[in-house]
Amino acid sequence: MIPGALAPDAFRRLMGRWATGVSVVTARDRETDAGLTVNALLSVSLDPPSLLVSLARDVDTLPVIDRSGWFAVNLLAADQRPLSERFARTDPSEAKFRGVPIHRAPHGTALLDGSLGGAECRVVSRTAAFDHVLLVGEVVHLEAGRDGPPLLFYRSQYSVADAPDQLRLPPGRP
Repeated sequence: MIPGALAPDAFRRLMGRWATGVSVVTARDRETDAGLTVNALLSVSLDPPSLLVSLARDVDTLPVIDRSGWFAVNLLAADQRPLSERFARTDPSEAKFRGVPIHRAPHGTALLDGSLGGAECRVVSRTAAFDHVLLVGEVVHLEAGRDGPPLLFYRSQYSVADAPDQLRLPPGRP
């Protein structure tokens, strides 16, 4: 570490104070589906509609996106925590998708049934950024899913839905 550089754990704790939504990014190349849990998601532009996702360089979904040029973003509902946990594991892709109800967007990416919504994106830019890759995708297909509270992540924990319109964030920690 460079003298005076920030410790990764200190940065992680600071960013843990930023509440984020939780999504699953999926991709498909021929017959291979891949996917992972992502909370680094940003709306870039309304005209044209576009999204940015930040993926670690070593995730198995990135080569599938690179080969196909497409990815989908699935916005998770509060009751979809098990899906978030499943797609966060390093299990093989076929295990992640086994038994998960999906339907296909026009270019073949998986959209998770029961999500708050999804968008299929054509990759328009790929930028290396330290240990991650930033992908900007132009949204070519979107669908609104069901209404409900979102799955949120705050202080390295998931939020809890107390009611359809009420979320409880985890308490602060030192």
